[in-house]
Amino acid sequence: VQLVESGGGSVQAGGSLRLSCAASKLTVSPYCMGWFRQAPGKEREGVASIDSDGSTAYADSVKGRFTISQDVAKNTLYLEMNSLKPEDTATYYCAAERRRLAIWFRLSRDVYSYWGQGTQVTVSS
Repeated sequence: VQLVESGGGSVQAGGSLRLSCAASKLTVSPYCMGWFRQAPGKEREGVASIDSDGSTAYADSVKGRFTISQDVAKNTLYLEMNSLKPEDTATYYCAAERRRLAIWFRLSRDVYSYWGQGTQVTVSS
């Protein structure tokens, strides 16, 4: 599985960005995909996840602001980010796992086998 993120950039607080993750060789269910982020000096943390059934999970810090979605036909994962805050500044990574994960594991970085190279998101105040 190859994952390629795009869509990062610099925005002011309150702005929006949409990240995309093109996934090759991930067309057969079951699977789970997620977005993670890592700020300088901090651990990588789960942001949102979605599985092959469309079930989603979000970190409390982004609930109501971020939306994860997928276009199965295009093998593409999205993260719509609204009302961005300076604390959202980080490198965002796409991750995939070729199995269905219990919801309490979906935001854990340790359960994903495949990772993209990351895309930088910078939010200025």
